[in-house]
Amino acid sequence: MRCGWDDTDDCPRFEYPPTLNWPGQTVTDAYRLTLPGVLARSAIVHTVTYFCAGVLAFTLFDYGTALVEEPLAGLMRSPDDPMVMAGPLFQPVRGLLFGVVFYLLRDQCFGRRYGWLTMWVVLVVVGTLSTFGPAPGSIEGLIYTTLPLSVHLGAGHIETMGQALAFSWLLFHWVRYPKRWLTWGLAGVFVIVMVLPVLGLLVG
Repeated sequence: MRCGWDDTDDCPRFEYPPTLNWPGQTVTDAYRLTLPGVLARSAIVHTVTYFCAGVLAFTLFDYGTALVEEPLAGLMRSPDDPMVMAGPLFQPVRGLLFGVVFYLLRDQCFGRRYGWLTMWVVLVVVGTLSTFGPAPGSIEGLIYTTLPLSVHLGAGHIETMGQALAFSWLLFHWVRYPKRWLTWGLAGVFVIVMVLPVLGLLVG
């Protein structure tokens, strides 16, 4: 049996330490992880946590005001821009790309008890702090942009690190301990997150 994204309680669970059946077999080989299964889960979990973290941060940190005032006004789109409203619709693509990396690192990410922490560190170090371009919150951004330190280390930084943590923890547990209720729950929220921007764009 191969386990895809719609794994049920019949799929094998990770145990620790794992039982390997032949020399050279890896932990993830023993539990038959598939690329489509990891990609689908990653796309769903990233999209859901991205949306939830964004709504929470928008409310707590008053993004509606911050994004239309300097120094972010000339850098970021306004909250009522159609592209901003459509933002969640692009997140499955990012989730798929994250899934490719996690699958390549599957033994470190899903084959260890604290693999979620490895995933989070990878996202924070490569995706936030050490980006190749001068993104806000990155080392290159601190060097090459004129944005103040408060922007680099402010609300956006808290949001992205928090979302990365939620993404890593939830994806790790969904892959290692697949439950029917978790699968259908996340899939349902994912559908809602996809529908809401479409409705907003149609109404707007």
